[in-house]
Amino acid sequence: MDTFITASKAVPISRQVRGYVALTKPRIIELLLITTVPAMVVAKGGVPSLWKMAITVIGGTLAAGGANAVNMWFDRDIDAVMKRTQHRPLVTGEVTPTGALVFAVALEVIAFSLLYTGDNLLSAILALSAAFFYIFIYTLWLKRSTSQNIVIGGAAGAVPVLVGWAAIQNNITLASLLMFLIIFLWTPPHFWALAFRYKEDYSKANVPMMPSVRSMRSTTIQIMVYTVVLTAVTLLLGPVAHLGLLYDAAALALGAGFFGYSYRLYRSESPKVAMRVFSYSITYLMLLFIFMGVDVLVYHV
Repeated sequence: MDTFITASKAVPISRQVRGYVALTKPRIIELLLITTVPAMVVAKGGVPSLWKMAITVIGGTLAAGGANAVNMWFDRDIDAVMKRTQHRPLVTGEVTPTGALVFAVALEVIAFSLLYTGDNLLSAILALSAAFFYIFIYTLWLKRSTSQNIVIGGAAGAVPVLVGWAAIQNNITLASLLMFLIIFLWTPPHFWALAFRYKEDYSKANVPMMPSVRSMRSTTIQIMVYTVVLTAVTLLLGPVAHLGLLYDAAALALGAGFFGYSYRLYRSESPKVAMRVFSYSITYLMLLFIFMGVDVLVYHV
């Protein structure tokens, strides 16, 4: 029996609904979907139909939301310990553990069915595999066992671009794999920057997140290395995906900015600067993929 949460029957329906929505981690999903649509534009060489984009976005949202709900279900013990997560619905009792798990499974079933019937089998399998990887590899295994948790586990968050690509072309190409690699390499510096602020939380919950088990100097060096490799991969994508100078210039400028913020963190080892790196990393990914799509519309349509 869960001693740290008790779902009250007195919880208003409106709060329960908000709780179920919160289980899906909407802010994280928003960022993932911002990468999916431009990937579809690049795969199409233009703007896909609104129906195709809607099916892929909705299916991807449900698949990611289901995985996030299982993550909260499994992590409800440590969420109750960490200040950052103490207001999550399974901790506050807005949602029951059983309700969360049933909700998550239902989302995955609907997501697979929607992507299979509306797009193709490949996109459905990719979305489901990302959910399974996030649940079984990251959440149930890596998160609590190794400081490389987010490095390996970040692969799940990189799959939506493959889903978007597969929805259009029904295949996986080098260009789509490079997009996957971009998000894979972006994830550690993005998340480690946030973890600087909450490293005491992770230590308290016995979660070996990099900043809580390694020195700030060691972590900041790794963040800088990742930003350099990430920028190199973004520049390689240009010729492989037949993107133009607009994308190339954006990738170079955004990459230089990412390294600049990371270097400031290396010099200062300041949690405040770490949060600036975190905020910039979100802007970086959004703009990079937006410029991918815009470049296609400018040079190919």
